[in-house]
Order: sequence, then structure tokens, then C-alpha cells
Amino acid sequence: MFVDRVDEMAKLNQRYAAGKPELFVLYGKRRVGKTELLTQFCQGKRSVFFVATMSSDSEQLAAFSQAVWAFDHDTAPNGFTFPTWEAAFRALADLPGRLVVVIDEFTYLVGGNKAIPSILQMVWDQVLSRSKVFLVLCGSYIGMMEREVLNHQAPLYGRRTGGYLLSPLELPAAAEFFPCYTPTEQIEAWAVLGGMPYYLSVFADDVDLFTNIRDHILDSYGTLYREPLLLLMEELREPRNYFSILKAIANGKTRLTEISQAAGMGGVTTTARYLDILQEMRYVVRAVPATEPKPEKSKKGTYQIADPFLRFWFRYVYPNQGALDMGLADAVLENKVRPTFDQYMGYAFEQAAREHVVRMARAGELPFMPERVGAWWDRRDEIDVVAVSDAERTLLIGECKWSAHPVGMNVLGELKRRLARLKTSAGNEWAHVFLALFSKSGFTPELSAVAADEDVALVEAKDLLDGPA
Repeated sequence: MFVDRVDEMAKLNQRYAAGKPELFVLYGKRRVGKTELLTQFCQGKRSVFFVATMSSDSEQLAAFSQAVWAFDHDTAPNGFTFPTWEAAFRALADLPGRLVVVIDEFTYLVGGNKAIPSILQMVWDQVLSRSKVFLVLCGSYIGMMEREVLNHQAPLYGRRTGGYLLSPLELPAAAEFFPCYTPTEQIEAWAVLGGMPYYLSVFADDVDLFTNIRDHILDSYGTLYREPLLLLMEELREPRNYFSILKAIANGKTRLTEISQAAGMGGVTTTARYLDILQEMRYVVRAVPATEPKPEKSKKGTYQIADPFLRFWFRYVYPNQGALDMGLADAVLENKVRPTFDQYMGYAFEQAAREHVVRMARAGELPFMPERVGAWWDRRDEIDVVAVSDAERTLLIGECKWSAHPVGMNVLGELKRRLARLKTSAGNEWAHVFLALFSKSGFTPELSAVAADEDVALVEAKDLLDGPA
């Protein structure tokens, strides 16, 4: 199932139609759909699609050589291979016409031969940059792709003509995987699986969400039961320490000292080093109050797991692996997941609301252009959704309620109280302030009437799925 990716496909096709030589870099986390996007892009185009593996350098060269040779030959001679990677890359310039060449899992090539970026840089400068080739380097190890391809010290730095960090699908697109679910159930599925197309494709919407969780995540034979374990073990040298840190964050330890103590790391300096790597790999994000004008210098940072599926897995699977390995998936579901799932959903709903505000901003549907979107907190209070424009002295704040009951006047009153606290704490004066309430179960008639008079935005769960108008 290929969903969304409209903007990404349009950008690739626009570059292809221009007819210029391209060295395009597409990278992102595993399972995010890079290969499927490139497969769809290559449809109807003359292309060589090579997927690297963890085999030896000589085997990789032979496989790539045969893929290039097979482009305009019926068969390749037995055992055919170009003598060197330089010769193989130079051969691309001899292939006629506009040609797309995809090297998927490029980091595997570099892992087997560190000289490949330098060789490709030389051939690009001498030959390929004057050809009609559309060369795409695709990789999953974000840190390695940035070091080996995008970093200013990398051999290929300055050669790439374009690039894209492919992000997970946003909520409206993720919901398309579950047309038979209600809007609430679609948001819950996204909160468990995130926007990774592969994970979304595992669940089926002809059964309820908890059945999917039990069969595919909690069952020790389930497709996703060991997915984060295998993923992190493949990418990290000391996975045990990273697992402890991610578990601590998933269970609400968000400050550096809290994480260090809960993970048993023995000191904040060591913990900070691990957190830096997790941020580099896009598994963890450091958040600061949205009102902070210089987020990178703020001392109020907290750490959060960026991916919903990792957040779910480290909260419910990793701490209960002993029981799950013994076949107690039903017990974990009933005693661990169900009782706290609405609490888990509360944070996910806040994240969904913030991302909705960002989509509205992109579509020009906010009354101002925000410079930062996030949350706000101090020692006593917090606000779930905050969008800030320092230039326009404008603020949007919102409260989220994932509850079976409609939101009433008390929530609006509490939001106004927190606004007063924010103004005092942040020490800023805003010329314009907009209020918004986000609710799983709608709003009371009294609140709806007051909101209409006071121009308070009321956003229901289903509205988060529609995307901008």
C-alpha cells in the first residue's frame, strides 16, 4: 500500500523532468518507506535499481556490475564484474539517454569499502556531472549518511544537487491504512504505530486495536514484537544502555538527571553522551518551552521519544519481556496496557494536536506565521499546545483532553488561568493571543456557545485527520 508522499514524488519528478545531472540523497530511518518511494518514482522511467547488502566488497561490486550491465544487455557473462568501483561508476556515463540510478542502502557499500565516497566523488567530478544520469544515494543509518555524504568534511560534500530526509507519514496519511476504523481508533492506531508505513501495514482494521496490539506486538511470535530490539542492535554498539535510557523516557523520566538515575547510568555526563547519539539518530528529541527565544541555549530541556511505536514498545513490551516470552500476552494486555492506555493516549493526542497546528501553518490557515510550535511549562503549570511568533508578538495556546466526556467550561477557565501564569513566567507581552481546545469527545453546548462568542477554536479528534482545508 503506497500512501501519500505527494510532495516528495513531485519534487523528484520535477528534478527528473529538468534533464540535468543529479546526485540526489534520500535518507531516513528504517521502515519509513524510502525504497517504496524510489520504486514508485522509477516506474515508467529507464532505471537501474541496486540494493546493497552486508556482503563483501567484491561481491557488492560484482552485483552492481551485473545490474549496470543488464540495463542494455540481455545477459551478463558468467562471473562478470568491472575491475574496480571506479570503472563501474564510469560505466554509468556510457548508458544512453536520461537514466535513473538508485543505490539503495548506500551505507552498506561504505561499510564494506570506506573509499567508495571518494571514488564516486572523483567520477562525478570528471564524468557523471556532465552526463544525463539521475543518481540517487539512499540510506537508513541517518548518522552515517550525514557523516559520509552530507557532512562538510565528507568527500561528496558540495556534489549533491538535492536531498531529502524522509520523515514518517503524518497522522492524516497514516489514518488511510485503517478506513474501517473510527477517527478515534485511527488516532489510537497512529499513537501505537507512528507513521512508519511498514508498521501500519501490519495491523488490520477488520479487528479492534487491542487485538492487533496483542497479536502483532505483545505476542512473542508477533511481527513487531522484536522490531525495536533488532533495529537498535543493528545500529548501536552498546544497545543495553540505550534501551535503559529509552525505557526511562517512555516511563515519564524526561530530565537528564531523572533519566540518568532511572537508567542506572552512573552519571549525567555519560547519559548525555548517549542521548546525543539518540538525538542524532532521530530516536529522541530535546524539547524546550515554545516561548524560549533561543531553544538551543535553554536549560529547561526535556527529552522525549520521537517515534510513537518506540514509545509504546519501551513502555509496554521491553519492561514485560520476561512475561511475554512465557506466553503471557493476554495478561500483559489486560493488566498493563488497557488500564493505562488512556494515559498513554493523552501524550500522543497532545503530539497530534501540535502537528495539526504545524500543518495548518504550512497551509496558511493560521492568523499568523509561527516561528516555534511545541508546549510550555514551568515548575507549576504546563500548556499542551503553544505556537509563538516573536516577530508578530502573537501566541496560540491550546489544551488537549483525551477523555470519554465532552470538554466543558472548566477546561476553558483553566486554560485562561494558565495563560496568565505563562505571561508572568515568560515575561513577554503579546499583542494577540488565540485560544484552542482539542477534545476526543466533543464539547458541551455551554462551551460551544461561549467559544463562538470569544472566538475560541474547538477542534475534535476527527478534525486532526482531515489535514488543512
